[in-house]
Amino acid sequence: MADEASIDPAHDTGEGVRRRDFINIAAVSFAGVGGLAALVPLISQMSASADVLAESSTELDISAIQPGQAIKAVFRKQPVFVRNLTPAEIAEAGKVDPGSLRDPQTLEERTKEGKTNWLITMGVCTHLGCVPLGAGEGEVKGEFGGYFCPCHGSSYDTAARIRKGPAPKNLEVPPYEFTSDTVVKIG
Repeated sequence: MADEASIDPAHDTGEGVRRRDFINIAAVSFAGVGGLAALVPLISQMSASADVLAESSTELDISAIQPGQAIKAVFRKQPVFVRNLTPAEIAEAGKVDPGSLRDPQTLEERTKEGKTNWLITMGVCTHLGCVPLGAGEGEVKGEFGGYFCPCHGSSYDTAARIRKGPAPKNLEVPPYEFTSDTVVKIG
C-alpha cells in the first residue's frame, strides 16, 4: 500500500496547507472589512447633525441689559430669560427664608459667585410648560415682581423661585458660564 504522502504531491511541498490557510484568512478579512463598511454608516448616523450641534450652546452679549431689565433668548429651541437684577431686587430675594419656599433655593445658589445680579433661567413654567411673562418690556411680572405664568397663574419672585400657583419647582437654571464680563455662554 502506498503511503499518502506519495499520492498527494501537494502534501510534500506543503502548498495545500498554505493555500487553504490563505483562502481562510482572505475570507475572514473580506468579511471583516464588509462588516466594518456596514457599521460605519450606522454609527455615524447616530451622531448629532450640524444644526443640533449649533444649538447645543448659545452665546449672548449682555452688555446692553440695564439693571432691572431682562431679555428673552433661545437655547435648544426653548426660551431663556437673562435678567440683570437691581440691588433692590437682590435684597428682596435675600429677605425670603428659603425654608418657606416650595422649592428651597437662595439667589446665590441660582447665580454665579460674584455675578449675583445676573439671573439666567429657562423661560418655561415648571407646571405645564407655558412661557411666563415678565422678561419683556411692560409684561406682567406677578405679585412677587419676577415672572407670571398666564396659563395657570404661577407666580415667581425676582430670583425666579415659585411662590404661588400650581408650579412645583423654580424656573430651571441651565448650565452657563461667563466667558467675559459681557458675554455669557449657555450650554
